[in-house]
Amino acid sequence: MNLSSLRPPPGQRHPRKRVGRGMGSGHGKTSTRGSKGQHAGTGFAQKRGFEGGQMPLHRRVPKRGFTNIFKKRFALVNLERLEELPGDQFDPQRLVELGVIRPAPNGLKVLGQGNLSRAITVSAQRFSRSAAEKIAAAGGKAEVLSA
Repeated sequence: MNLSSLRPPPGQRHPRKRVGRGMGSGHGKTSTRGSKGQHAGTGFAQKRGFEGGQMPLHRRVPKRGFTNIFKKRFALVNLERLEELPGDQFDPQRLVELGVIRPAPNGLKVLGQGNLSRAITVSAQRFSRSAAEKIAAAGGKAEVLSA
């Protein structure tokens, strides 16, 4: 087999429809647009979502709530995840290098799910109350970084 012998399966390829090429072609005169009407003339362009004058879907569906544009977005990590990691010094850059979190616009927040069995030092922009208590109880240190 060589590349010149490759052919698409029968019925896959169709010849292009050539419109406006005379009455004998079957696609002459109105060029398959019909006679008169909104779509028949030249220069017709339809807006996205236009449904023939019916109320468009994006206007029919109910709108609920709002998006708070001032919301702060933190990367989240639990104590149980920090317990599994090697070392005893953790900050946002190190956790990104280890693949634990992805960079977040407002930094890192440490949450208190799980337990700590060793003293670790964690630097983050925010700590939940339970996380800070558990780190201190294990003999570690929770350092708050400026945002």
